[in-house]
Amino acid sequence: MLDTRTHIVSGKIAQVVNDIAMRNGLKRPIGETEGLVDSGLNSIAMVDLMLAIEAAFDIAIPPPYLTPENFRSIASIEAVMSRLTVGSA
Repeated sequence: MLDTRTHIVSGKIAQVVNDIAMRNGLKRPIGETEGLVDSGLNSIAMVDLMLAIEAAFDIAIPPPYLTPENFRSIASIEAVMSRLTVGSA
């Protein structure tokens, strides 16, 4: 059950990231480990991304988790979401 939930969360994060990327002019999907800033997302797009992740998962990301390292790639966002949602169903 956890693997299925993890897969769903990962897919949802990738979708949110790529939706933000497309709205900001990127013409191709961003890979899981590809740097988001290196791919062309600027600081405003990164704030939009953080807000979109919060909305998509109906959570408020605590300030200690709002670091560049935690929003470096899709994989790093997945790791943060995993830590924040452990134990929630």
